[in-house]
Amino acid sequence: MTPTIVVHGGAKTITDDKVAANNAGCTAAVEAGWAVLISGGTAAEAVEAATRVLEADPTFNAGLGATLNSDGEVELDAAIMEGSLSWGAVAAVQGIRHPISVARKIMDDKPRLLVARGGERFAIDCGAEMCKKEDLIAEEQWQQWKEDREVIDRPNTIGCVALDASGVLAAGTSTGGTTKQQQGRVGDTALVGCGLYADNKIGGCSTTGDGESIIPVVLAKTAIDFLSGDRHPDEAAQMAIDALVSKVKGEAGCILIDRQGRVGWAYNSSHMACAYMTAGQDKVAAFTKKELIPIRNS
Repeated sequence: MTPTIVVHGGAKTITDDKVAANNAGCTAAVEAGWAVLISGGTAAEAVEAATRVLEADPTFNAGLGATLNSDGEVELDAAIMEGSLSWGAVAAVQGIRHPISVARKIMDDKPRLLVARGGERFAIDCGAEMCKKEDLIAEEQWQQWKEDREVIDRPNTIGCVALDASGVLAAGTSTGGTTKQQQGRVGDTALVGCGLYADNKIGGCSTTGDGESIIPVVLAKTAIDFLSGDRHPDEAAQMAIDALVSKVKGEAGCILIDRQGRVGWAYNSSHMACAYMTAGQDKVAAFTKKELIPIRNS
């Protein structure tokens, strides 16, 4: 099986001054995950490694740099799923530097979704990297919240999908939610079938966008279902976004890898930061608009 990895930095509007940072961040994430894959690591390990890079980069809405809720605090959601249908998730947690790692520990322990204090308590018990909740507030997000400034380059959920040499797929998502969301609000990111899905027999998907639009159409599972009949992930991703648009209002995007290692993505926002790597490439392909770098069909 050909190892493959793809990440997204969110379906959103990316202003010209943020293009380089989005490309650099997504490239670094792919490189971290790719290093795991080519050294014989698992898809879940690669997804965790890549997502941790994005969670540590204030360019993106996950971990450090996450949006602030109605109380001016960072609340984080994250989930990971393997193609065996094992999964783990946290939601509305504070003071956790890398919620994707906590989600993976939950998956390895017993699949479930832990929220707020329950998720934080589990993170402490399993030795996760904790911090003061204020340490995850980036300066740009704080100024925007304090000044009630309109956010042009609206941040959005990040994610990753990987296929390892053993043919195992994994998907992950991580987010700080939406700007000034109500305290305790949970979107699609931590919900299997909505924010992510992975099935070794079909493919893996990670989504991004308006959670209240993604949830009712079960976007990640919908995209996976469209892979049936050997449909290319690029077409399946577009069909999933078209299905969302036909039923609800809202912006969204998704990335896909099928069991053959083919990559696809689609979105209906202005931009979507993405990057991918597979065998045969000499470097990571990174982009903020789909037409800039076409996907390989092999």
